Amino acid sequence: MELLRADLKAEKVAIVTENMELTDAQSGIFWPIYRKYDAELTIFNDQRFALIKDYAQSYDQMTDAKADALTKQVFSLLGKRLKLQEKYYKEFAKALNPVLAAKFMQIERQINAIVDLQISDEIPLITK
Repeated sequence: MELLRADLKAEKVAIVTENMELTDAQSGIFWPIYRKYDAELTIFNDQRFALIKDYAQSYDQMTDAKADALTKQVFSLLGKRLKLQEKYYKEFAKALNPVLAAKFMQIERQINAIVDLQISDEIPLITK
């Protein structure tokens, strides 16, 4: 899992670097903010993987109560991710400009959509 995460982080940095097309001055501003964002995103991802592990452990004995609790946790995590993105959009927009901040958020959402789809493809639907 840790190797997968390290590879994903490296690939993500490469994708962001290639697509942001930042000047040296902009890079000096962007990357420290990005590292703070990534550190907070890592905490979110740790919570997400813990939730997936909990789901996997409960899969064969899924109850109504557990399904309800897991679903509410998913909603909570989605809200946390959105708030994190909003927080850092504002920080990027203030430090750089709204266009570059919006571009980064587009890239981030595209990467998240791909990762979310890959994870969803690996998680079986509840069969109760």
